[in-house]
Amino acid sequence: MSSLTAREKARLEKLFDMAGGYVLHFSDSTIATFFYDAVDIDIHDEKYCGNGRSKAKKLREFWRLENDYLVGKATQAMIEEAEEKLFSSSSFLTSVDREAEQERKQLIEPCKAIATRLLSGQVNLDHLKSTATTFDAKHLAEQIRRIESSINDDPALAIGTAKELIETCCKTILAERGKPVAGTPDIPTLTKATLKELNLVPEGINEQARGSDVIKRLLQNLGTIGNGLAELRGLYGTGHGKDGRATGLMARHAKLAVGAAATLTTFLFDTHKETP
Repeated sequence: MSSLTAREKARLEKLFDMAGGYVLHFSDSTIATFFYDAVDIDIHDEKYCGNGRSKAKKLREFWRLENDYLVGKATQAMIEEAEEKLFSSSSFLTSVDREAEQERKQLIEPCKAIATRLLSGQVNLDHLKSTATTFDAKHLAEQIRRIESSINDDPALAIGTAKELIETCCKTILAERGKPVAGTPDIPTLTKATLKELNLVPEGINEQARGSDVIKRLLQNLGTIGNGLAELRGLYGTGHGKDGRATGLMARHAKLAVGAAATLTTFLFDTHKETP
C-alpha cells in the first residue's frame, strides 16, 4: 500500500486529467504498454479492477495496492508524459481550456515532489534489471521484482531474496565462463569462486599500483557481504522457522541488506562484462 495522501492524490488526478474515468491521452492499449515499460505491471490485471474498469479507477487501485517504490516510479514516468504533452499542445485553445491547461502546468513541480517523496530512501535496482535482460536471466529478473515489492511490506522476504540474488549472480557468471561449481555450494564458496574467476582477489593487485592497499581492503570486504547476508537471512530472513513470538527487522534494515547485495552484484556483473 502506498503512502499517498488524499491531497497528493487530488493533485495527481488533476494533472493526469482523470475526470470521467480517463487518464491523460491514454487508450486502453497505450496505457497497458506504458505501465509494462515503466514498472513491468499489467494495469488491466483483475487486481486493479476492484472498483471499476475505467482507466482512472484502475490507476487509483494501483495507488492503493502497490508500494511507494512502484507508485513513485510510475508516477514519475506519467508526470514526464503529462509535461511533454502539456508543453507541446496546440495553441488553438478556448480561453477556458487555456486556463485549465495553465492550472495543470502549475501542478507539474508539486507532483514531481510527490514522486520524489515516494522514491526517497528506495534502493534503485534499475541497473540490475538491465543486466538481467542482457544475460536473459529470467530468475534474476524475478528476484529483483520480488525485492521491489517486498522491501517495505515484507522485509524478511527482501532480506532472504537479497542473499539469493548474490547466489544467482555468482552462478550466472560462473556458468557464462564455463566454470560452474558442482553440487550445492554455499554462498561463501560461490562468492570465492566468482572473485577468483574475475581476478578480484587481493593477491591479484600489483603492489606498485597507486592505492593498492585500499583496493585490497575493499576486495577483501567484498567476500564478506554474501557471508553477512547469509547470517542475516538465517536470523531474520525467510527460510527458517522461528519462535512464534520472534520479531523481525524493519524496512530500513531490508534496504541495507538489499543495497549491499545490489552493490556487490552490480560490481560483479560489470566486471564480468568488461573483462575477458
